[in-house]
Amino acid sequence: MLTRVKIDNNKMIRANIVSVVLLMHAIVGFPFHARGLSMTYYMMNCPFAEQIVKNSVNNALRADPTLAAGLIRMLFHDCFIEGCDASILLDSTKDNTAEKDSPANLSLRGYEIIDDAKEKIEDRCPGVVSCADIIAMAARDAVFWAGGPYYDIPKGRFDGKRSKIEDTRNLPSPFLNASELIQTFGQRGFTPQDIVALSGAHTLGVARCSSFKARLTVPDSSMDSTFANTLSKTCSAGDNAEQPFDATRNDFDNAYFNALQRKSGVLFSDQTLFNTPRTRNLVNGYALNQARFFFDFQQAMRKMSNLDVKLGSQGEIRQNCRIIN
Repeated sequence: MLTRVKIDNNKMIRANIVSVVLLMHAIVGFPFHARGLSMTYYMMNCPFAEQIVKNSVNNALRADPTLAAGLIRMLFHDCFIEGCDASILLDSTKDNTAEKDSPANLSLRGYEIIDDAKEKIEDRCPGVVSCADIIAMAARDAVFWAGGPYYDIPKGRFDGKRSKIEDTRNLPSPFLNASELIQTFGQRGFTPQDIVALSGAHTLGVARCSSFKARLTVPDSSMDSTFANTLSKTCSAGDNAEQPFDATRNDFDNAYFNALQRKSGVLFSDQTLFNTPRTRNLVNGYALNQARFFFDFQQAMRKMSNLDVKLGSQGEIRQNCRIIN
């Protein structure tokens, strides 16, 4: 199992060494053939697929490292609605408003990376690799590129034929408390540990003022006063002003959990994980042990990327990720 090691960071080295050990203990028990998916799905009919996706991701992130957060968020916003079926990629038509045009999805980024990978794959092996698989692989590669753990995922997802704006109402709100998050994610099979680990993806990227300004209207004892002033200053530039989730916005690490311990979580749905006894120990554990966070995160991401996948006649292999065949 591969991990990305930053040789100038002793903490990262130790974390990744421990992560490898943990993974080797767990790898035997992981279901490689999950619901008809397979780790070797493209070995015979498109053996270069994963390398092509990796190249597209790496080239894009070298030019703009902030896109790593976009690719991870894209996977979540795709999978949590109708399952991991690339419905988030479909464009709206005159008769249908698609998921991507929902207010919750207007800030999604990285579509051009998926398009680039798909175009190059179609040149080599047309009609074989699904857009849904490309999203899952691209998110995985973005995590690794940013310094996080590498994890393999089974392939074989088919692309869905439905994408409706009304379905996005099921996306979790940034205003949910821990109990509401546990209930919402629990309905999709995720544990509190999965929730906290997946929230750690906020070690990358930013939040817009519109998603946290409500916390600034009344005194909030769960927020550090100096940090509250920082958020207020950010919002003085308007609802679209951006605030990094932690001090290392382009590095995949455990700084996000350290921020929660300091009462410096940007979103209410972030800080509630530390404020709530049921999830606080998980936050503290990940803040103390980055290797443990990496291990639990990749397990949760595998679960996310296998959510309600479509197989065979349930879907199709799109020629263009933005339109149904």
